Amino acid sequence: MCTNIDEIVSEIINFRDARDWKQFHNPKDLAISLNIEAGELLECFQWKNSDEVNELINSKDKKKVEDEIADVGIYLLLLCNELNVSIDEVIKNKLSKNKEKYPINKSKGIATKYTEL
Repeated sequence: MCTNIDEIVSEIINFRDARDWKQFHNPKDLAISLNIEAGELLECFQWKNSDEVNELINSKDKKKVEDEIADVGIYLLLLCNELNVSIDEVIKNKLSKNKEKYPINKSKGIATKYTEL
């Protein structure tokens, strides 16, 4: 069982390399694949109302959602690896930027874009 991102990435890379798939994993194709998998995740929720979504995530069909989330995560981590981007660093940096754009006193409880605050 993996305990951190580096171990997960290592497992993904080992899986990929054992199958000689790195040749297909350039940044463009990884970004395309990431979006295709994100679309497949969206399909799990398409045309469902809130009650149907709650039913989905509390049923055995939740496994399909989990599998699509995993596919998105795998391609995202492969893309980060290929671009030599630290996922934890870029997330921390983005959160810091978002804290400035969305101060609590102006954005709490509302979904207004920062340019409209």
